[in-house]
Amino acid sequence: MALLEVRNLKKVYASRFGKLQVQALANVSFSVEEGEFVAIVGESGSGKTTLLNILAALDQPTGGEVLLGGKNMGTIPEKELAAFRRERLGFVFQDFNLLDTFNLRDNIFLPLVLAGHPHRVMESRLGPIARTLGIGDILDKFPYEVSGGQKQRAAVARALITHPGIVLADEPTGALDSRSSDELLHLFGEINRQGQTILMVTHSVKAASHANRVMFIKDGEVF
Repeated sequence: MALLEVRNLKKVYASRFGKLQVQALANVSFSVEEGEFVAIVGESGSGKTTLLNILAALDQPTGGEVLLGGKNMGTIPEKELAAFRRERLGFVFQDFNLLDTFNLRDNIFLPLVLAGHPHRVMESRLGPIARTLGIGDILDKFPYEVSGGQKQRAAVARALITHPGIVLADEPTGALDSRSSDELLHLFGEINRQGQTILMVTHSVKAASHANRVMFIKDGEVF
């Protein structure tokens, strides 16, 4: 059974009185196996952000369903969604989404703090991840004290520290220079070789070339 299954997904946005309808997604179906590194490539307006928001349970589809580990995400009660996202999904955003008032260590720990994990568990999880990402010597620095590439590595560490079933990466190289982008994508490859499943949404064919499998999205359809 696939780790992630997307079945006949549709998303239609309607105006306030329903007179104007825009179809953002049309019968999207695909699956992601455990341990895969998959990229979905699309230009602005292709539907990729809508798709990612639905996969992250941040938006509801008009039709179809998303299953993660065999569980239909559409059946999860609203009050349980935040915990489900925190425990099962890791997120990497284009603009890092780090808190400037926290150092990198505390930013990375944040999802575990919200889940109520003890400090010893946080430290034991952080060590191997920090070594893999090469950020062990900057953990006490604040986001405004490090480069964009280092910020994104910290954001990746935050995504990984919960041991998620799948990491969803939204344009992870979009705010980086070419060198930092290449370094990050090589790290994604290394993390994937260690067994982490990754689904990356990007407009960059170059970034997508680092994935094991590439799909394209255009006018709300995936192929």
